[in-house]
Amino acid sequence: MSPRRSLLHVVGPGLLVAATGVGAGDLATGAFTGAKLGVAVLWAAVLGAILKFVLGEGLARWQIATGQTVLEGALLRLGRPLRWIFLLYLVPWTWFVGSALISACGVCSHALLPLLDDPADGKIAYGAVCSLAGLALVRRGGFRLFERCMRVCIALMFVTVVVTAALLVDDWGAVIAGLLVPRIPDAGGQGLTWTLALIGGVGGTLTVICYGYWIRETGRDGEDDLWLCRVDLAVGYGVTALFGIAMVILGSGVEVTGSGAGLVVLLADRLEELLGPVAALAFLLGAFGAVFSSLLGVWQAVPYVFADFWAITVEGRQGGAPVDTAGRPYRVYLYAIALVPLLGLRFPFREVQKLYSVVGALFLPLLALTLLLLNGRRDWVGERLRNRWASTLALTATLLFFALIELLRWFD
Repeated sequence: MSPRRSLLHVVGPGLLVAATGVGAGDLATGAFTGAKLGVAVLWAAVLGAILKFVLGEGLARWQIATGQTVLEGALLRLGRPLRWIFLLYLVPWTWFVGSALISACGVCSHALLPLLDDPADGKIAYGAVCSLAGLALVRRGGFRLFERCMRVCIALMFVTVVVTAALLVDDWGAVIAGLLVPRIPDAGGQGLTWTLALIGGVGGTLTVICYGYWIRETGRDGEDDLWLCRVDLAVGYGVTALFGIAMVILGSGVEVTGSGAGLVVLLADRLEELLGPVAALAFLLGAFGAVFSSLLGVWQAVPYVFADFWAITVEGRQGGAPVDTAGRPYRVYLYAIALVPLLGLRFPFREVQKLYSVVGALFLPLLALTLLLLNGRRDWVGERLRNRWASTLALTATLLFFALIELLRWFD
């Protein structure tokens, strides 16, 4: 195996996680949070990425130990009521995430090529085109084409957005303090909700479990493959944290007013002032790469989740088998996630994005609890791969952190 192929083999699924989690959650929520709270909450982007790494490593250990995805393990071993609770969560999550991603793609596309006079009309038209393009790529291209498209999007979004953020920093001391000193400005007002949205949005929410389907696609099924998963998750979430930091910095550098389309234009205009129109165009391309890669990743992977649910709950299977992407459950949910959220394009972009991030964050403490239960059983995962004290502590901290923040938000 060549060094190039070896590198792609190691970091491939982790970069898919990064590209899918980065996008609507990081571009919009990061920028809005930065505009409201400044760089004081940069630590939240790092914390979100670390907590997602803990969850990703736990689900990789479960899958390698048992051959089942974490969803299969939970549905089969933790009681039948969980199946319907999960379905009641998945359906509204699909609506919110689909609406947010389509809106974000429409916003960035209109800013890049403003053919329509009204930004709201541009968001709707371009968003629909992007959703249908993602549907076509996933439906016809298969996993390999999906991987290639995601690599292009990652290159676009990472280089342009991170470089842009670095150029806009005028106080590196404040940036360092925001990374090292956890605090929440306006914690008694909207500060807590927006910080929660940032932590929940960085690196994805329900899409964290899609990592299991991607490592299955790449043939990782033995104990010797666990180190590959840890390396590529570290790389993927490192990229995620850096992108989240960049978006908060970008948001803190402009006065955000009006719609999401106005936000993207303001960021591009600020860059044009510094480096000229070529740099502004590069940023818009990077922003589009970020949100379209997220849309493409969700369109490709979330139907895996529904097909897995269907196979266990309706067909009575015991898990462990690859999802049939040509099967009806996968195809139906792919069409549903690409088409039904188009109805949400009339809602304000900012509110859709905020609801998506907050609803998504509800999933994370439940996933942490699931991994504590599944990986804590020696008779299920074996002695070598069960939770040790470090992983138990990390998962417990993840569970308590997200549960506490959810309680504070609901009683605020």
